[in-house]
Amino acid sequence: MNSQKSKIVSTIISPFQRFFRIEASGGIILLFFTLMAILWANSNWSGLYYRLLDTELSIGIGEFTISHSVLHWINDGLMAIFFFVVGLEIKREIMVGELSSVKKAAMPIFAALGGMIFPALLYAVLNPHPDTASGWGIPMATDIAFSLGILSLLGKRVPLSLKIFLVAFAIVDDLGAVTIIALFYTADIQIKFLLIGLGLYLYLLLFNYFKLRIIHFYMIIGWVIWFMFSKSGIHPTIAGVLIAFTIPIGRKTRVGTFRKKINENLGHFFDEGKEKRVTLTDNQLEAIDNMESELVRVQSPLQSLEHRLHGFVTYIVMPVFALTNAGVVLKAESVAEFFNPLSVTIETSLIGGKVLGIFILSWIAVKLGIGELPQKVKWVHILGLGFLGGMGFTMSLFITNLAFGGTVHVNPAKIGILIGSLVAGILGFFILRIFLKKDNG
Repeated sequence: MNSQKSKIVSTIISPFQRFFRIEASGGIILLFFTLMAILWANSNWSGLYYRLLDTELSIGIGEFTISHSVLHWINDGLMAIFFFVVGLEIKREIMVGELSSVKKAAMPIFAALGGMIFPALLYAVLNPHPDTASGWGIPMATDIAFSLGILSLLGKRVPLSLKIFLVAFAIVDDLGAVTIIALFYTADIQIKFLLIGLGLYLYLLLFNYFKLRIIHFYMIIGWVIWFMFSKSGIHPTIAGVLIAFTIPIGRKTRVGTFRKKINENLGHFFDEGKEKRVTLTDNQLEAIDNMESELVRVQSPLQSLEHRLHGFVTYIVMPVFALTNAGVVLKAESVAEFFNPLSVTIETSLIGGKVLGIFILSWIAVKLGIGELPQKVKWVHILGLGFLGGMGFTMSLFITNLAFGGTVHVNPAKIGILIGSLVAGILGFFILRIFLKKDNG
């Protein structure tokens, strides 16, 4: 019985452990490309760096043509894939994961709300100039790759429940960030293109309703929707999240049925008399086709896509984004920007606002009786996790481009994000290292 329980527990947590390993290693790669961007932007080849980012590329025909710089294509096109995977993660968590019930979701939701509201309010209070008021969304984000990367440095002393809690509230945080981008960082809307995009989106909803599982249909129409959103003025990365919500999550066959049919088809390969044949028999070829069909039927389309794209986003999309967006100028004449009021405001909001918001609203959730501390987790661990939540980076840089793109505020904002994320990560690491060691000692 114990062996059976162990198998069940392993089945439940192994997908999460894979997710954690990918995100943790992705955080290290992200750090490498961030440092590379800073070094490149401050080297003798900085001119090449900025010329490359400003190079114009066009796709389309006639009025359906889009022309943008390489930087814009990365931020609006490549990052749409990032947001698509975020959407898949959000849907999975809501349907079957840590956000699938009120009891499971309450604590992460409260933590995420606190981690968004407090930094935004602190930014609004500390912001010294009206022309930087639009940056209130910058300190609201949490970078899951960096925060999980820091947790991975602490090894086995970190309870699995603490990692799951961090992932859950970071996913809610991502949902909040997407909503904020859609509502507050959208340009003038071109109704014609928006209506075309929404009309095509209805087709995806119908595909989902009738349980159509041919993913290529979703992807082809999805990219057209992305194109229409881009032309409409609504940020096209929002299309990535919306399309993800239409991907079917259900499986066509149960695991028990799958196992039975696979074993039946494998039986065609156990005839020792056929071992020396150079080619397979017709029955064996048919068995392979049957097994391939069963492999498709037993998989959730959503989970399959998330599994296939997760590594691509972590190891390709996010590092490319970091390389092209983290190029902060740190030459002698710009060192003063370390103490720029905007930089300090973002740093303070990321560090102080995040930890206060996450800790206070988590405490309120528990005191109201609608949430509970994860197993083996204490309040000091939530405090340390609150600091890790202050590592905004990817989403913070993304919102910076929307809020200040093309202005003199971009560089000091990036400096604030980098320093704030670095300090928050260091504080979170040492708090957790000290108290997790004490608890396990």
